[in-house]
Amino acid sequence: MTIHVQAKYPAAQWRLVNTGLGEGASNMATDEAILDAVAAKSSPPTVRFYGWEPACVSLGYRQPVDDIDEELRVSAGWDLVRRPTGGRAILHVDELTYSVIAPVSEPRVKGSILESYRRLSEALVGGLRWLGLNSYEAPKDHANSGPQGPACFDTPSNYEITHAGRKLVGSAQVRRKDVVLQHGTLPLVGDVGRLVEVLRFKSEEERAQMSIDLHSRATTLVSALGRLVSFEEVADALSMGFIQALNLELVNGDLSPFERERAVELRIEKYAANSWTRRI
Repeated sequence: MTIHVQAKYPAAQWRLVNTGLGEGASNMATDEAILDAVAAKSSPPTVRFYGWEPACVSLGYRQPVDDIDEELRVSAGWDLVRRPTGGRAILHVDELTYSVIAPVSEPRVKGSILESYRRLSEALVGGLRWLGLNSYEAPKDHANSGPQGPACFDTPSNYEITHAGRKLVGSAQVRRKDVVLQHGTLPLVGDVGRLVEVLRFKSEEERAQMSIDLHSRATTLVSALGRLVSFEEVADALSMGFIQALNLELVNGDLSPFERERAVELRIEKYAANSWTRRI
């Protein structure tokens, strides 16, 4: 496929980091460590791809931990972490997660949260197109205005990615130190309803209904595409989407010594600590 780069942004060089599989607290700590490095101007704007091992439930920044049934979660063998971004619970397993970290002055993320969401969604849609998938952004004001349940994938938010009306990529964003951090999850395979196994409900009937809702409103890449795609193939395709849609040169790189050390600190002091995870 020929690369047709969008010229609406000035050409720029960003770093591309693929850290592979990691446990939940380390994954969240690494994203924040990169944010700190970008804020200090010691690292360039960065696109990062990663996965999760073992499986992990992540809570949104303001989500009550009581949304999760701890006994069921421990029995399932799934980790628990709280994200620095908003939204609701996600089960991270059999997926590719992306993160974008860039200064708020960067043209590709400049402006309101919704404006930056839309620009980054163009890159994600473009990457999925490289895999042969025609997916779409949920339009502005598409988000469900009714009461929200504890699961993230039960409805798409503004400019998130859908396929055949079902949510495929869920994203969330935070802005700190004049830096934008947006990360999101693309389920590759598996049962999109597995999360309900550890959510807290008033009755088993409610649990069963949430499972039905998730299966009708969310999908995986293998279901949408009709074939199994490896983590690396998806990462390569999404990279092409960023290059093409955002007029970027992505340079393969590694985490800096500062980022590695900072990630270890943040994991211990914050993301693996009950004072953070169970603060609400």
